[in-house]
Amino acid sequence: MRNTNNRREFLRQLGWYTMGVGMLPAALAACNTGKSTGEDSDSATITSKKLQAIDEGLFFKISLAEWSFHKALFAGKMSHLDFPERARKEFGISGVEYVNQFFKDKANDKTYLGELKKRCEDLDVRSVLIMCDGEGEMGDLDAKKRLQAVENHYKWVEAAQFLGCHSIRVNAAGEGSPEAVAQAAVDSLTKLATFGKDHGINVIVENHGGISSDGKWLSGIMKAVNMPECGTLPDFGNFCLKGTPEHCEEAYDRYQGVAELMPFAEGVSAKTYNFGPDGNEVEIDYGKMLSIVKNAGYNGFVGIEYEGEQLSEEEGIRKTIALLQKYGKA
Repeated sequence: MRNTNNRREFLRQLGWYTMGVGMLPAALAACNTGKSTGEDSDSATITSKKLQAIDEGLFFKISLAEWSFHKALFAGKMSHLDFPERARKEFGISGVEYVNQFFKDKANDKTYLGELKKRCEDLDVRSVLIMCDGEGEMGDLDAKKRLQAVENHYKWVEAAQFLGCHSIRVNAAGEGSPEAVAQAAVDSLTKLATFGKDHGINVIVENHGGISSDGKWLSGIMKAVNMPECGTLPDFGNFCLKGTPEHCEEAYDRYQGVAELMPFAEGVSAKTYNFGPDGNEVEIDYGKMLSIVKNAGYNGFVGIEYEGEQLSEEEGIRKTIALLQKYGKA
């Protein structure tokens, strides 16, 4: 279970006035030691030999982000309900991370969610989290729009609880100065995390472009909210501060950013794009990244999120599994 008491004390001692200060490796390790991101002994039970081969010898568990199949989903070649079966049967992965836009109108549909839950149970697949987009900005400077954004996420908190997830992922975006957007995001995240607490669901924020890709800025927000139910989803690849991922004009140091976000991590997103002849990711040093993750004491799910163009989605997922195994064991 999550090391809530240690984390609460860590946050209390840091407080709002340390916002933006970088974290030392020792503080990272102290924060998350023993943390397993909401896992219990039952949900962590591994029964598949294929799955054992994937996770054996690793300090984390492997999950699959639904966005890895976004081309197939958008093209209608697979449905959202197909996702758990493909993750389990094709790749031996027992944890799935949903993207809300692939079942946008189903958050309140208990019949649909019940079918999804049953499929997961039949396959021995764990629903890990729901990534939420298109529901408003947590950092909107307009108080009414900000409150609406918070309330728009309530249904996803309830859906996550129904499915057995531990978190929903939201975005800390907004237009304005970094200070003003941060203040607005603190207000929104406090409200939403309070609602999440009542449902046993964490509210986690991903570095997702713009100011949210500034690790110090986002970790400062976590310190200001100061709630165990509000955390982060460090993504290895989303550190473009200005421009687009394809044409980034200004980037944040990805390794520094992940280190700054790991004390608050309730999940980790293993982004991959392209691979070299040696099987390594050409843009991201996975050995260095996973060392940062391990040094933070994290042992929960690491979610594969393949976004490359050179390989098929299936091959990209397999290459990422091999990469996680290689450096996870090392």
